[in-house]
Amino acid sequence: MAKPDYKDVQKLITEELAVTLGQIEEAEVERLLDAIQKAEKVFFVGVGRVLLSLEATAKRLAHLGIKTYVVGQITEPAITEKDLLIVGSGSGESAFPLIIAKKAKSLNAAVAHIGSNPNSSMKENTDIFVRIPVSTKLNLPNEVPSVQPMTSLFEQSLLLLGDTLALMIIREKNIDMKSLWQYHANLE
Repeated sequence: MAKPDYKDVQKLITEELAVTLGQIEEAEVERLLDAIQKAEKVFFVGVGRVLLSLEATAKRLAHLGIKTYVVGQITEPAITEKDLLIVGSGSGESAFPLIIAKKAKSLNAAVAHIGSNPNSSMKENTDIFVRIPVSTKLNLPNEVPSVQPMTSLFEQSLLLLGDTLALMIIREKNIDMKSLWQYHANLE
């Protein structure tokens, strides 16, 4: 077997990301962006590598002055009807995010789901759905196939979607990029 070439492999990955991000519905992203900006606090929940992507998004939005919390962190405050929960779950069937979304809805918080499956169990607990149309076990229409293992393309796309939302806010509010350093961690 031939040794893999870095340039070929990274090109495959970045092409998959470009195709995937290009197929996310702009109207869905705008609804999510509006909900983020209207919320008093924004909470995030996911598991595994999805959680890592969401944590990065929470941190980036915090750099923009948005109050963000990851469900389960020790300083997590109460969620209220003024808040937004963002759930990351490709399948929309992960048990812990489902339980948290249901609880958030019972407390009258808005719930946004970023996932791949528009007809998942998460659907009954969400107000906003942003579909990242990557390959699933369900073989849904318009799925972007991936050469990467398991759900890598979803997690990468979720991270880049978070950075896209942040840049949209920066541009909408005409935020000076240099001023953002005041929000960066300084106990390092």
